[in-house]
Amino acid sequence: MNNQSKLANRFREVILNGTWIANTNFKNELQDMDWTTATEKVQNLNTIAVLAQHIHYYVKGVKNVFLGGNLEINDRFSFDFPEMNSAADWKIFLDTFWKDAEEFAALVEKMPEKQLSENFVEEKYGTYLRNIDAMIEHSYYHLGQIVILKKMLKNQS
Repeated sequence: MNNQSKLANRFREVILNGTWIANTNFKNELQDMDWTTATEKVQNLNTIAVLAQHIHYYVKGVKNVFLGGNLEINDRFSFDFPEMNSAADWKIFLDTFWKDAEEFAALVEKMPEKQLSENFVEEKYGTYLRNIDAMIEHSYYHLGQIVILKKMLKNQS
């Protein structure tokens, strides 16, 4: 298995289908969650919906670069999302998240090996490899927060 396939599989593990590292993944934690739980506040913490949207924001933004587009995302906007007001809003978001995540992984798989060591947009952002690894690590970080928030919400009931 080449490095691109390994990276794509690691990314799929955290977002779509894995259990090796955290014994869960985003899809497992979110797919059966109702929108009211996803948007429920716990103290002054981000909601589960906001954390999921935050990760999707980066997946979508980096995917755009993989497709030849510009880097249009900015950290200062990475938690700014319209309110979710219905089960339909939540379903649309989740369907888009899963689709973009699979497309991201497929683009990583097709990436030439040489590209992994090239600069991602600009030298200051590091290499493609560093950015893909960061996406995986960042996703696990927020997946852990989502798991904890779910437990806190269950204990509030």
